Amino acid sequence: MDNVGVVVDDLGETIDLFRELGLELEGRATIEGEWAGRVTGLADQRVEIAMMRTPDGHSYLELSRSSRRLSSRLSRPARHAHNGCRPTRFVCIG
Repeated sequence: MDNVGVVVDDLGETIDLFRELGLELEGRATIEGEWAGRVTGLADQRVEIAMMRTPDGHSYLELSRSSRRLSSRLSRPARHAHNGCRPTRFVCIG
């Protein structure tokens, strides 16, 4: 597994939880602006993200939190912003 993305309500508490499970915080950032809105289909978005590295150093958990509550009736491109697990990426070798 290379990377798993999870949308959460409380980024700080979630970081603390995964630290207790042995993951290390690689970094935090805020994503916003016109480019981010174009890529996700959500205008005027502001998303906080944190990258957590697994103890073996080979996989990452990408945590994200939107700064605004999103409607459950979002268009298909915007559904990825709801809480829960999102795309899982695997690296295949050989």
